[in-house]
Amino acid sequence: MSPERQATTLSPEAVNRLVESHRQFLSFLERRVESRAAAEDILQASFAKGLERGAEVPDEKILAWFYRLLRNAVIDHYRRRATSARALESYTHEFAARENPAAEVEQEICRCVSELLGNLKPEYADALRIVDLEEGNLNQLARQAGITAENAAVRVHRARKALRGQVLKACGTCADHGCLDCTCKGADGTAA
Repeated sequence: MSPERQATTLSPEAVNRLVESHRQFLSFLERRVESRAAAEDILQASFAKGLERGAEVPDEKILAWFYRLLRNAVIDHYRRRATSARALESYTHEFAARENPAAEVEQEICRCVSELLGNLKPEYADALRIVDLEEGNLNQLARQAGITAENAAVRVHRARKALRGQVLKACGTCADHGCLDCTCKGADGTAA
């Protein structure tokens, strides 16, 4: 690098060369990734990185250097996708491996939840009975309650949050570590 060019940013000529080549860069990326949106994201991130790190590259080599930066960005893109895919696959296997609770455990859970529903607002208790216990859907809840499906979704969300609070109140720390014995002492010292 020449002594007169000790700047920490790209020269205006180098920036102009990069900007003028925008379409070629985008075309280069579109041929290598799954969508135009992904190509645009990679190009934008590469421009930002290039502006930060390209000051030491001579102006006449800036395009070759930037193409190398783009190739590395594409490789990184596919590495991240592969990592995400492996994590999703792992989660899928973990989810599939989980067993449904035994019938007697499920009945005990339903008994406990049914008792706790009595502590909720009636409209919350009804929402949870219809959607979760009776395996209905939001449209059924909306029709029965005379509200929109959007309002039904909000009601179910709030009802689940309220029930979660009741479970924590009744079961204390057992709710955190998965105790399924509803005869244990709750946070207030009484049996749940």
